[in-house]
Amino acid sequence: MKFLSVLILSLFIFNISFSQNLSKKTMDETVYAKWNKIQSPTISNNGEWVVYNLKPGEGDMQLKIFNTKNQKEYTFDRGTKAKITDDSKFVIFKITPHADSLRMMKRNKVKKKNMPNDTLGIYNLTTRSLSKVPNVKSFKVPEKWNGHIAYLREEQIFAKGDTISVQPKKPETTDHGTRLTIRALATGTEQTFTYVKNYAISEEGEKMLFSSTGNDSTFSAGMYCYDFSEKKLKTLHQEKGEYKFLTFDEKGNQAAFLSNVDTTDAQVAPFQLHFWNGKSDAAEIVFNNVNTLPALSADRSGKDWIVSEHERLSFSENGKRLFFGVAPPPILQDTNLLEEEIVQVEVWSYTDKKLYTQQENDLQRDKNKAYLTVYDIAKKSFNQLADLTVDEVRLGNEGNAKMMIGYNEKPYLEKLSWEGGPSYKDLYIKDLSGGKWKQIAKEVRGTPRMSPKGNYIYWHSSPDTAWFTYSFSSQKITQISNNKISKFYDELNDRPMHPRSTGMAGWTTDDEYLLLYDRYDIWKIHPEYKEPPTRLTKGREAADPTVFRYVRLDREERNIDLKKEALLHSFKEKSKQEGYLSFNFSNKKMERLVGGDYAFTRRPQKAKNVNVLLFTKESFQLFPDLRLVKDHKFNQEKKVSAANPQQSDYKWGTIEPYTWTSLDGQELTGMLVKPDNFDPNKKYPMLVNFYERSSHTLHRHRAPYPHRSTINYAYYSNRGYVIFNPDVPYRVGYPGESAYNAVIPGVTSLIEKGFIDADNIGMQGHSWGGYQAAYIVTKSNIFKCAESGAPVVNMISAYGGIRWGSGMSRAFQYEHTQSRIGGTPWEYPIRYIENSPIFFLDKIETPLLILHNDNDGAVPWYQGIEFFNGLRRLGKPVWMLNYNGEPHWPLKLQNRKDFNLRMQQFFDFYLQGKQQPMWMERGVPAMEKGIRQGFELKKD
Repeated sequence: MKFLSVLILSLFIFNISFSQNLSKKTMDETVYAKWNKIQSPTISNNGEWVVYNLKPGEGDMQLKIFNTKNQKEYTFDRGTKAKITDDSKFVIFKITPHADSLRMMKRNKVKKKNMPNDTLGIYNLTTRSLSKVPNVKSFKVPEKWNGHIAYLREEQIFAKGDTISVQPKKPETTDHGTRLTIRALATGTEQTFTYVKNYAISEEGEKMLFSSTGNDSTFSAGMYCYDFSEKKLKTLHQEKGEYKFLTFDEKGNQAAFLSNVDTTDAQVAPFQLHFWNGKSDAAEIVFNNVNTLPALSADRSGKDWIVSEHERLSFSENGKRLFFGVAPPPILQDTNLLEEEIVQVEVWSYTDKKLYTQQENDLQRDKNKAYLTVYDIAKKSFNQLADLTVDEVRLGNEGNAKMMIGYNEKPYLEKLSWEGGPSYKDLYIKDLSGGKWKQIAKEVRGTPRMSPKGNYIYWHSSPDTAWFTYSFSSQKITQISNNKISKFYDELNDRPMHPRSTGMAGWTTDDEYLLLYDRYDIWKIHPEYKEPPTRLTKGREAADPTVFRYVRLDREERNIDLKKEALLHSFKEKSKQEGYLSFNFSNKKMERLVGGDYAFTRRPQKAKNVNVLLFTKESFQLFPDLRLVKDHKFNQEKKVSAANPQQSDYKWGTIEPYTWTSLDGQELTGMLVKPDNFDPNKKYPMLVNFYERSSHTLHRHRAPYPHRSTINYAYYSNRGYVIFNPDVPYRVGYPGESAYNAVIPGVTSLIEKGFIDADNIGMQGHSWGGYQAAYIVTKSNIFKCAESGAPVVNMISAYGGIRWGSGMSRAFQYEHTQSRIGGTPWEYPIRYIENSPIFFLDKIETPLLILHNDNDGAVPWYQGIEFFNGLRRLGKPVWMLNYNGEPHWPLKLQNRKDFNLRMQQFFDFYLQGKQQPMWMERGVPAMEKGIRQGFELKKD
């Protein structure tokens, strides 16, 4: 009887489970619109409130305000860009107009000036009350003080009853400015200033800068400072003109700004630098285009250089220095020439350090190039820091350091065309108070930076696969990492280039040590190697090798305090499990806090004033909702958000690691996704999707989303597909063969398991994945169909091309980086041919869908054209999608949805026996473009 009872209960549970599974929905393209994303999560300083946006695939977002004490949630439709005040008493945000209303008004050709504007929302967290202010353009909330906010209105005609300091005398426009209002949050009282164009609130001091075009003689055009504590308005400069880069020092005791008060419409705007010491009646002009600077080089004076209107102003952290930019006068066009008299010719020269296309791509940046200059406030003296030779500088100790570093990359720019980054540079140092540059290193391939206190320079040299420091006190360069002790570079690098570093956690207090990473562990290393390095963690020798990384919880942290307990993130290399641990630097003891078959965010947020932590955990089946713990032991975890409760209505599937042996004898790992209620005795269609190595993302969630370039795993597993994502290691010179050696045995080993329908296997990849898909179908007919997005199919023609997104030569990709050929076409012509699918198109028996857009800046779209035209010439079944004006992948929502639906229909037709859509049957003629999409299925 007992056995019978158990059997009946088991059958009962099975029937419930089976019926529930039958009732679950199958996804179609409409699912994308309803799936939510969590955006901009933040936690209040007192840890009592979490604010985030819930953004659906289509439609209006919601602002969510969650109370961590009583677990209540407050929702505000269309709320966005929320800020929590420093005292955790208010949430300030914008409320946007209804998306449907805006679309309808656009269809009805409503003029822009008559379209609805944003509304400001002010939510009182104590009284749970909401105040609204219509027609708001922008708002600012103080970072480290409380009581007030400021907001700028949109352009509009003043209405009767508006409380303003001065009656309007002119219309509000972009040129004239609009109303700026300051609001006391506790009382709601407001004060308004008219015709304001820009404004800035100090970080700590209770002050605000704003510029106005003025109203009449009682309120002149100029720059003003409002003191909130004293409720006083001070005029810093009275003159009509343009004002930019309104800047306070950190304490709000000093201010600076740029002005252009020229009335002659000069081709070059004569900006001038103003400084206000916080005590005087007005700001003084401390630098303009009449000033002179010390010589920029041996053969050129800086006296004709001008204040740059493109370089932001900043104070050093201690407020003793003001930094701004200067620039040489620009090269100007002769305004007397008619358009038909101007010669439009590009002169490309082998002597150019940068390709002409790269120069053109960088043109606006180069035109706006500014050279950093410092104003010593006490001495009232200037020192130009960057110049024509050393044009990039880095400061230390937040601008307080005595010394600085500078780079000169110009001698090595040409190398970038065939080597790629990081760039080479000569390294210099200089005293901020004056003096000449001193070169301390040549041809450094890395990015030198200054330590937090400014005592050292440090960098990773990729050719040396080592870290180096320079000590300002000893004036010596020291190699501080030794690869005999451990490898501080990417051990898995399989490209014909120097491997990258594995990074660093940061510097400890007072620049005492650097904390460097190897592949797994954290090392404590003296910046002058005066003592042996200390390995702090032991992840390499673990049964499941574990990667430990430091978690920075304080957003303003500049160094790591070894006396405090740290939070580490862990990643297990075999199981892919992640978690958090507490770590004691002194005794090296670890305590596991939370972990498992999940992925945890690498950047949890800590409430500023209490030990409350906001984080996410996720898995293939678990959406990364926000979670909260009120201590660093991760006790009593609370779920803050529930972004997608509808997920339970759909079949989902599972994911697991999968291992096999490559054709060249390597044991490889990949990911295998199985449909819901998987039955090993059934035969399933399979999609193979891959790029390089992806298995480390095993526990990442994949919500239904119209991706720009790849299949969505949850979507396709829901529709009955098995998905296989194999890791691919590469051999230099043979990237196509490497992909074949990894992918094909992985597929055949799965077929041998018995649950894969060998006659219905498809493949999908984009960019580098698209190339590999194109190569593999020239060598194997195992795939019934394949989608290849933005593929390089002709490495010879591609090698000589341009990456239009950057203007750079494509040569470096083939010689040193992803394409992994390892040399030029004249060095390895056979490699270029053997790895190019274009020369073997006659071998292809697999129907292909190609995606390649005509504005692709990464892979020239003529590669897709070569691919399509060759297959078409051979009479092979092939379709090509080109979303006009889109880059390397479709970005616009309507195009992403279109691409995902066509790709689904393509795979469903070949792999699941569904009806063929009309766009595959007859195409979409140019006459029907944008009118008929051809999604309807062919009728028998």
